[in-house]
Amino acid sequence: MRVDTGVGSGGTPTSLYAPRKKVYPQKVEGTFRSIKWAVMMLTLGVYYFTPFIRWDRGPNAPDQAVLIDFPGRRFYFFFIEIWPQEVYYITGLLILASMVLFLMNAVAGRLWCGYLCPQTVWTDLFYAVERLIEGDRRERMKADKGGWTPTLVMEKVSKHTLWILIAWWTGGAWVLYFADAPTLVRELATFQASPMAYLWIGILTFTTYLLAGFAREQVCVYMCPWPRIQAALTDEWALNVTYKYDRGEPRMSLKQAEKVVAAGEQAGDCIDCFQCVAVCPTGIDIRDGLQLECIQCGLCIDACNTVMDKIGRPRGLIGYDTDINLHRREEGKPPIFRFFRARTLIYVAIIAAVAGIMAYTLATRSSLGISVLHDRNPLFVQLSEGGIRNGYTIRILNKYLEPTDYVLSLDGLPGATIEAVGADTRQDGWPVITVDPDKSREVRVLVNSSPGEALAESTPITFWVTNPATGESEAMSDFFRAPK
Repeated sequence: MRVDTGVGSGGTPTSLYAPRKKVYPQKVEGTFRSIKWAVMMLTLGVYYFTPFIRWDRGPNAPDQAVLIDFPGRRFYFFFIEIWPQEVYYITGLLILASMVLFLMNAVAGRLWCGYLCPQTVWTDLFYAVERLIEGDRRERMKADKGGWTPTLVMEKVSKHTLWILIAWWTGGAWVLYFADAPTLVRELATFQASPMAYLWIGILTFTTYLLAGFAREQVCVYMCPWPRIQAALTDEWALNVTYKYDRGEPRMSLKQAEKVVAAGEQAGDCIDCFQCVAVCPTGIDIRDGLQLECIQCGLCIDACNTVMDKIGRPRGLIGYDTDINLHRREEGKPPIFRFFRARTLIYVAIIAAVAGIMAYTLATRSSLGISVLHDRNPLFVQLSEGGIRNGYTIRILNKYLEPTDYVLSLDGLPGATIEAVGADTRQDGWPVITVDPDKSREVRVLVNSSPGEALAESTPITFWVTNPATGESEAMSDFFRAPK
């Protein structure tokens, strides 16, 4: 589609943007294509089948290994259990993800885009289905230029049917992370699942079908912000898919090169076969240099190596290389690689620090919590026997999935006694408070000082809540108020 904005010089119409040129990536075999197949199978396998992995957490707990349990306000990941008040772990995961992405970029450019990005993975899968049914690049181009035939109609229907099935499975797998997978599958099959489940499956089915089947490289070129961010983060030491022009130029056909060499002149190794362009999923020519559209997938390397093998020339005309090495080879110097430098070491240090902090907090976190609120009015009450009473509202959080008894005690006020409304049981003189599983309980607490004790206007005190069965305890400080 073209949007005319007027008439340029010489009567040539100008346009707001260029029309899309459809890309027909050609099938290619080689090292990087094999890596992409392996990564695709691994990532899709993890995504589609992880909800069905079971993990025994004991009674009253779900046995799904990875589960985002909104009704239960939990996130389960194998042996890790995250509660709503621990949302800071999400912040830590986001920091880790961004730092790993930055580190990958500093080491070897857009590795994420070329191998791990969901858009790349599902687009590769859709391309594989398209080639299986409609044939390779030439067959598809020829079919699109020709008219409709019964065979072509059957191929198109078969292709889109498989695409929709893959997209539907993708959307269905996503909702399985939010409920017990086998149960939800049964409910979906018998049309007993909630409307929200069907809605999200429909949305994700449509978006997967649209983005992987039609938008394809347009997502990478126009919709994704990472290519723009990546360009600001890379440096001259980062490995990128590179056409080694110092070796490839001047480019010419194989026959021309033979004549030039016979005449005693120099000919480059590039024979202008355009195989690197034919296999590119974004349709660019890597020989034009590093470009925003390049996702660094390495398929052009495989294509070029195949051609070099056929014509008896060394591999590596296109390969992962750095800008520095291009210039060093022109100067007759050997290539150098510097993976450990300030940029990468800083990223590694941040990743190690954040991961270490998260691991420590997970290992030392408590399964109970306490909050204390002092009465505002009155701040204190003077008792007839000479003591002072302060009132508090204490909330105890039980993160276990079973009822638990907690002992409430006090430090900082010698001789003081605690009365907890509704707590009839005591242990060592302190009230015992029972909290239901995965619940919090609010308790009205009265603290009485011993009669005749000289008290400051504000005395720091600490409330302790202890699980006598495990010895686990949590504390929160406040103040005990008294007259001036």
